[in-house]
Amino acid sequence: MKRFSERVALVTGAGSGIGQATAVRLSREGADLVLVDQSEAGLAETQGMLAEDSRVMSRVMDVSDEVQVKKLIRDTIKAFDRIDVLCNNAGIAGHHPPITEQDEGEWQRILDVNLIGPMLFIKHVAPHMQSRRQGAIVNTASVAGIRSGAGGNAYSASKAGVINLTMTAACDLGGDNIRVNAVCPGLVETGMTQPVFNYARTHEKAHKLGSRCELRRYGAPEEIAAAILFLASDDASYITGQALPVDGGNTASLNLPGMKV
Repeated sequence: MKRFSERVALVTGAGSGIGQATAVRLSREGADLVLVDQSEAGLAETQGMLAEDSRVMSRVMDVSDEVQVKKLIRDTIKAFDRIDVLCNNAGIAGHHPPITEQDEGEWQRILDVNLIGPMLFIKHVAPHMQSRRQGAIVNTASVAGIRSGAGGNAYSASKAGVINLTMTAACDLGGDNIRVNAVCPGLVETGMTQPVFNYARTHEKAHKLGSRCELRRYGAPEEIAAAILFLASDDASYITGQALPVDGGNTASLNLPGMKV
């Protein structure tokens, strides 16, 4: 099924993890792609996984730099003449010190990438969608933006901001037939979360990974990508302003340490 034939999709954070899985799925479902990441090697790896008939443009850049964002969007319109789908996936986790030991500079960098970045892409992509009166935007938030315990303070605050940005942008753009939604992944093994998985495996705690989810397991990037593609597709044509947890049931119940084994 090629739900994205003759459509152009822009994916940030496309060099690994959820962004990479999303780009691969979009490609296999017919989309032409604009891929963004800070890792040139990651982008090259992703491109090697795409369908052979996909048209692809890639860019190594900082998603929080408005000058770079504006140039990318200009170049995209010049190359493809349109943007149908925007997937704001780029993100960083930072460290997890207690609130009394947190660094303002790290907070600012996390907010810049995780929250300001999606805002900038929406700001500069939306006018092109408005001119065609159609488009779908999917932001990658996190269960950390819904409840505590899934990330550090700065990361959690940034993802809560992404959820609220999703709702407010949906209200701003709905009259132009542009849908804005978010996915909220639970624990998924990606480059960003790899230290968690490495620690668990090194300390013989691998069996606990995902144990606090109702499905008793952690997720795969491809499972999050499937939800992103659903929200970006016409199958979700009457859905906007929503934040969809894709978390194995993590946010479905009271989830305290020791409650699940």
